[in-house]
Amino acid sequence: TLLFVSVNQILLLLLVLTVCAILYNKVHQVPLALKNETVDLESPEDMEEEIPVVICAAAGRMGAAVAAISSIYSNTEANVLFYIVGLKTTIPHIRKWIENSKLKEIKFKVVEFNPMVLKGKIRQDASRPELLQPLNFVRFYLPLLIQKHEKVIYLDDDVIVQGDIQELYDTKLAPGHAAAFSDDCDLPSTHEMVRSVGMQNTYMGFLDYRKQAVRDLGISPSTCSFNPGVIVANMTEWKHQRITKQLEKWMQRNVEENLYSSTLGGGVATSPMLIVFHGKYSSINPMWHIRHLGWSPDARYSEQFLQEAKLLHWSGRYKPWDYPSVHTDLWENWFIPDPSGKFKLTRPDS
Repeated sequence: TLLFVSVNQILLLLLVLTVCAILYNKVHQVPLALKNETVDLESPEDMEEEIPVVICAAAGRMGAAVAAISSIYSNTEANVLFYIVGLKTTIPHIRKWIENSKLKEIKFKVVEFNPMVLKGKIRQDASRPELLQPLNFVRFYLPLLIQKHEKVIYLDDDVIVQGDIQELYDTKLAPGHAAAFSDDCDLPSTHEMVRSVGMQNTYMGFLDYRKQAVRDLGISPSTCSFNPGVIVANMTEWKHQRITKQLEKWMQRNVEENLYSSTLGGGVATSPMLIVFHGKYSSINPMWHIRHLGWSPDARYSEQFLQEAKLLHWSGRYKPWDYPSVHTDLWENWFIPDPSGKFKLTRPDS
């Protein structure tokens, strides 16, 4: 009997100790978890991934780059590194603007683009000379400008980002694809806008199908085009497929044979990309690239649709820092005035 009692007592003691241990852990669990989390955050292998975003700062349009950067920075908690690409003459201005405004908190690198790489590759086009600006071709040379990143976002300067840029960065690229774009036929709500302003959204609007070299591509003229103003790119695939070399080849052919520069779509930087990436790109969520806001000073989207959009793009002639233009309030929300006073908005009362 004595033995039975002592075994019972031992079992009871073990039970009490177990309950005490469980209660102790419950009470101390939160601080321990927090402590571990802090340690994890500081360990280098768990450092937050850097999101590289490439934006050009062109003379006369610097306010555009500033507004775009401001909108991205204000709408994300992500670790964004801005690559701001300019020409030698414009770099001091954009640097001063950032360092003397509330953007001084951003992480950025200023990269000089040398227009000599374009020598002999651009056919002069009198109808839209602004489309021949050297910085329009920066997107062709991403691996030369960005060394250490596997994945890169490229944005035109005339965009405003209303969503969290992390979402765009998380766009999945299919194996073998060097880039993701938005299709020009992807969103029913934009079709009416496209029709009303006579926008081209097929290859017919960008390539001259009277030319044999274009017909030899075997691309149907009714194929939906895409807009390279927003790109999520895989640098490994880009280099592996020698995308830059392919784009340069088509630029050179256009100089010799005038395959696309004077066609309806305009934009000599779009056509080579349409050729090189045909059938070989992934898709960006259409709400991450609402475009055509600059195609007409009259055609407007519904306010509700624009509120839901993650990224707005004033593609076309009518820019939101100029007059006339539409939905300028959405753009001005993010604009930061130039401390040097050189860049000024054009408004009806100015």
